[in-house]
Amino acid sequence: MTRNRLGSLLVLLLSAAPAIAQKPTTGPWDVKALQAAEVKPEWGKDAGKAREVYYPGEPFQGKPTRVFAYYAKPAMGDGPFPAVLLVHGGGGKAFREWAEHWAARGYCALAMDLAGVGPSGRLADGGPDQSDVTKFKEFDDKTAKDMWTYHAIADVIRGHNLLRSFPEVDKDRVAVTGISWGGYLTCIVAGLDDRLKAAVPVYGCGFLHENSVWTPERFEKVPAERRNRWVETFDPSAYLPGVKCPILFLNGTNDFAYPLDSYQKSYRLVTAPRTLSVRVRLRHGHYWTFGEVDAFIDSVLKKGDPLPEMGEMTRDGDTVSATVTSKVKLKNASLHYAVAEGTWQKRDWKSVPAEIKEGKVTAKLPGDRSLVFYLAVTDERGLEVSAAHMVLPAAGK
Repeated sequence: MTRNRLGSLLVLLLSAAPAIAQKPTTGPWDVKALQAAEVKPEWGKDAGKAREVYYPGEPFQGKPTRVFAYYAKPAMGDGPFPAVLLVHGGGGKAFREWAEHWAARGYCALAMDLAGVGPSGRLADGGPDQSDVTKFKEFDDKTAKDMWTYHAIADVIRGHNLLRSFPEVDKDRVAVTGISWGGYLTCIVAGLDDRLKAAVPVYGCGFLHENSVWTPERFEKVPAERRNRWVETFDPSAYLPGVKCPILFLNGTNDFAYPLDSYQKSYRLVTAPRTLSVRVRLRHGHYWTFGEVDAFIDSVLKKGDPLPEMGEMTRDGDTVSATVTSKVKLKNASLHYAVAEGTWQKRDWKSVPAEIKEGKVTAKLPGDRSLVFYLAVTDERGLEVSAAHMVLPAAGK
């Protein structure tokens, strides 16, 4: 075997290999105590088709805190209904419309604020804010529980307790989904709270210290001891091995914050059933119109039709393929690819049709350039799932 062929084979094997299993950790959270905490609601005003609610959070700098949220439930029926926790991202808040979206789909939904803010601004008894300075500040063992990530995760778990206390909620059918920093939090809470039955982190992932929008300022410019302490305590890579529920990872090829190399390292840590949907040039923002998210949670909590399932890609010369199974008829398949040079955010992705035949998706790689690529399928509902991307060097390299 030539050196070039051997190099290509090694890259292929490393791309397809599962991550080495890590022992799950609970970090600074006393998960059992949090799960057992009684969380009584303090109801506020009706707001649209939702209702304002406050619930107790963790102490912050020795003082009690409250968390603000919107709660919405289906307009008809008594339940018990499935439920979903809605975790906003950076610059976000408790989004009433997000809770209403899920209530209209037959779910009880809790959209909580994770920055110490209420419906009219900062709460006098709110927890830490969500600025980058606050998220990445220096801490030690005594101050870890004053950190934003600690409070945000505890607030989600306490929100889960609150949902479970409502008679209209089916305790055995609760999911969590989060956007951006909310996706980051979803990765952590899914690895800690084993009562959850499904999880969907959108954009957010781990390995922020290796490659993310925060790497240059928040990790490379601080002492190694400080950096390592943050990574070991608050990076999702420490908690994703503990995920036990089915999980969907959804991101874009050019995401400004969470690039695909860190993203792949993150989802490969999960040993539970895992689905991937990487969308070409998906925009980043607080919106919740992803059919893939709705259908995935439906498939777990309501026994709805599942998303298609793709296997790992394999390569034979210039041909790549992956197995695919789908209960819903498949509409089309594609090979998405880009030249594997430069930052992930600036890569120019292109798409060509792939063939679906006898449970396999197949496509030809274009040219002999160094490429990053992946196969994807779309079903008749317009929902897209992906195989894990692969990176191969150009011929002669």
